[in-house]
Amino acid sequence: MEASPERAAEPPPRPRARLPALLAPFAVRSFRFQFPADLLTSWGVEMETLILGWYILAETGSVLLLTLFGALQYLGTLIAPVFGLAGDRVGHRRVLSGMRALFALLAATIAVLALTGILRPLHVLGIAAIAGLVRPSDLAMRNALVAETMPPDRLMATMGVARTTSDSARTLGSLAGAGLFVAIGLGHAYLAITMFYALGFALTLGVGGGRGFAQADAPRAVLRDLREGLEAVWQTPAALAAMLLAFLVNLTAFPLTIGLLPYVAREVYGIGQTGLGTLVASFALGALIGSIAISIMGPRLRPARMMLVFAFAWYAMLLGFVVMPAPTGGRVMLLLAGMAQSFSMVPMSVMLLHGAGARFRGRVMGVRMLAIYGLPIGLMAAGALIDRIGFVATASGYCIVGLALTAAIALRWSAALWPTDAAANLRWMSGSAGSAATR
Repeated sequence: MEASPERAAEPPPRPRARLPALLAPFAVRSFRFQFPADLLTSWGVEMETLILGWYILAETGSVLLLTLFGALQYLGTLIAPVFGLAGDRVGHRRVLSGMRALFALLAATIAVLALTGILRPLHVLGIAAIAGLVRPSDLAMRNALVAETMPPDRLMATMGVARTTSDSARTLGSLAGAGLFVAIGLGHAYLAITMFYALGFALTLGVGGGRGFAQADAPRAVLRDLREGLEAVWQTPAALAAMLLAFLVNLTAFPLTIGLLPYVAREVYGIGQTGLGTLVASFALGALIGSIAISIMGPRLRPARMMLVFAFAWYAMLLGFVVMPAPTGGRVMLLLAGMAQSFSMVPMSVMLLHGAGARFRGRVMGVRMLAIYGLPIGLMAAGALIDRIGFVATASGYCIVGLALTAAIALRWSAALWPTDAAANLRWMSGSAGSAATR
């Protein structure tokens, strides 16, 4: 009898290749749509912010109107929790798609007014007010969608990658906006901005995400849901501290690098639109470097500690920027400030998203957007103070106040923010860690 041939042993299955941290988020189909959608939208936002800020300053010569324009873009921070609630109830993708359709419509309106020669500063301020009702909530919906579609152990790295959309837009979009404005004029530049918004809207339609938690539309139910979101923040010490810090940096740090750079370029350094673009791009390049670093190191970071340490560093770099007499030194300090800003703000967002859980994600991020209301307040106050005491004194005062109040927040909530075993400092390298940090 012939011996039966020995059955060959099957080779063990090959382990799936581990993607680099920067590429791992793109394994999720939804993120492959969301990343370019967010990128195009961010480019449009940064281009029009620079173009219109310069237009207002050049047409009126008023730093007060410049700061008013900047403040109007954040008008909707007061109603951001309502957008967050709408995202929780009907789906974050639907709300985000509607926002981006409105951005495209408003940009097309400015393009038509500019090309027909009837655009005036009053038109720009009015359209900025309408866009400002919606724009602050765009970031909240982006973050909520990322958290909704991404595994918990990838969230820190993904938030770093996602943040590169806005950081790269401020780096390159600001330069592109300045270049287009000089080369082809405001009207044709706005046609390009409209195209960016329209493509961003189309790609947003392909993003994944749930349908939300539909509930009765009674006013009492809406008010109850909003109250629950506020309570979720108020009753969590780390979240409350993060919200107060977010308000503080919007009040005293962001005005120096968002609304006031056109004034610094024109009145302090004496450089034109292209020079302004390089100032904006320097801060944004630093933020981009920081975001990439976080996406690589993300799983090993302690979020609450990072948030605090680099908030101090951020103010220190801004103080250096304020006293720099020439634009070259100013660009270097803005680069470093941008890096510190990313190292502080990205971990803050991750900490809040993990703590909120799926049901409250949109509402908590909507409350987070309330903190942005510090930015228009800080901008308007800065405009008045600069007219009275000058830019250096105003900006230095903002940084010193920011450092002092950051220290107060760190001391008051040290038990929730500093220990390595605190929930806000979990590294979330595994699914269990992620669930342990989810309320």
